[in-house]
Amino acid sequence: MSQIAGESGSKDFVEVRLPAAGAYLSVLRTATAGLAARLDFTLDEIEDLRIAVDEACAILLQQAVPGSVLSCVFRLVGDSLWVTVSAPTTDGRAPERDTFAWTVLSALAGEVESTVAEDRTVTISLHKKRGAGPGQS
Repeated sequence: MSQIAGESGSKDFVEVRLPAAGAYLSVLRTATAGLAARLDFTLDEIEDLRIAVDEACAILLQQAVPGSVLSCVFRLVGDSLWVTVSAPTTDGRAPERDTFAWTVLSALAGEVESTVAEDRTVTISLHKKRGAGPGQS
C-alpha cells in the first residue's frame, strides 16, 4: 500500500479497477475482507463490510455503461475504512435512498453517501469505523 502524496498523516489506500460486471465482484469482496482484517475489524464487521461493498457495486452495475470500468478505492485512516465505488452510468441517477438496498448499505456500513458527476459517473461512499455498532460510522 502506498502513502497518498501530499496528504499528512498515515493514510494508506488501495485502488482496484475492474470490468463493470458481476463476475468480478468476488475480487472486491476479498480485498474488502483483507483490508478490514488489516485494521483488526471483528469477523462480523468484516462480513458486514463485504456485504455492503457487494451491495454498493450491485446498485452501480444496474445502471453501468456496458463494457465500462468499475473503480473501487479503499482508504485506511486510523481505525476506519473508507470505501468509494464508482462507475460511469447510462442515466446518471443517484441511487434511491428509500430502497431495501440503501437500507442494507446504511445498516452495514455506517456512513453512506452518493454523488453524481457531470459525466454521469455515480459514486457510492461507505465509511466504517472499527468497533462501531451496526449502522454507526
